[in-house]
Amino acid sequence: MNLEIVARASPPPPADAADAVVSGLYREHRLALVRLALLLVGDRESAEDVVQDVFSRLPGRSPATLTLAYVRVCVLNASRSLLRRRSVAARAILRRRDDPVDSAETIALLGESRQEMLAALGRLPRRQREVLVLRYYLDLSDADIADATRLRQSTVRSTASRALERLERELGGRA
Repeated sequence: MNLEIVARASPPPPADAADAVVSGLYREHRLALVRLALLLVGDRESAEDVVQDVFSRLPGRSPATLTLAYVRVCVLNASRSLLRRRSVAARAILRRRDDPVDSAETIALLGESRQEMLAALGRLPRRQREVLVLRYYLDLSDADIADATRLRQSTVRSTASRALERLERELGGRA
């Protein structure tokens, strides 16, 4: 009997380059992407689901396309889809939630002024909210925001200006 053949286990196949890139992006940027999604969708569980769903769809893509900017756009689009599904569901049951309900832990951690700002941000139209989050949370340039949202740079600037004016009106100059 040749036990030597049985004792040799075949080595695992080498990790695909795209899988390595996806793993690296996940390790380095998952938390920031969850925070981005949280600002867009309004609750932590959904934000984590959005990011997890995006990363589950990335393996198999060309490593050349797997950049942080690409993943951000994927998170942005997935957040939009989630918000669209929520809107359809809300209309279907003829019930509209005016204010999101936060957990007691979230309320305790966030200061009153921050709560007011997040509530006002949540009342902005989707495009205005996205532009402000991308500009002030991710510190992206107008060109990067335009690429992520598929808008012209001039539209990004005017949208941000209108959003800031609206926030200032709602918060009474405390922004």
